[in-house]
Amino acid sequence: MEKQLTDYLVTDQARFYRLAYSYLKDREEALDAVQTAVCRALEKQHELKDSEALRAWFYHILVNVCMDVLRRRKRVMLVPPEALDTGSYEDPMPSDGTLAQRVDALPPEVGTIIKLRFYEDLSLKEISTVTGCNLNTVKTRLYAGLKKLRVSMEGAEER
Repeated sequence: MEKQLTDYLVTDQARFYRLAYSYLKDREEALDAVQTAVCRALEKQHELKDSEALRAWFYHILVNVCMDVLRRRKRVMLVPPEALDTGSYEDPMPSDGTLAQRVDALPPEVGTIIKLRFYEDLSLKEISTVTGCNLNTVKTRLYAGLKKLRVSMEGAEER
């Protein structure tokens, strides 16, 4: 199990960074969050009983770390793209900034589900595991969030 975990953590680190960045909007904080989540996963690997649940288990840890950072910060800080320094990690946000901003404007529990579904391509069952919500709640929040996004995008097109 340890080798499978370390292989997974090494191969998917860019995905982890992208998810953390989608929450934190800060390169350094996102890198720190991924590092913290990796450390927690390695410390708690004995708690993982089913290797099939590895991805959902780790995303659960990572989302919780990001939410902890946001709670400590007490607010979401939007960083303009020109303030980001270039490095080995580039801006992982979608090129359409308006869509990303609209997703960020959704309630956190809805935005998390949309990010996990469409940015990270997790199944609804995996999202249920990551968020700790039952599957029907995940579906309801996903469809409600998509409807809000569609309405806001249609409203923007009419302007």
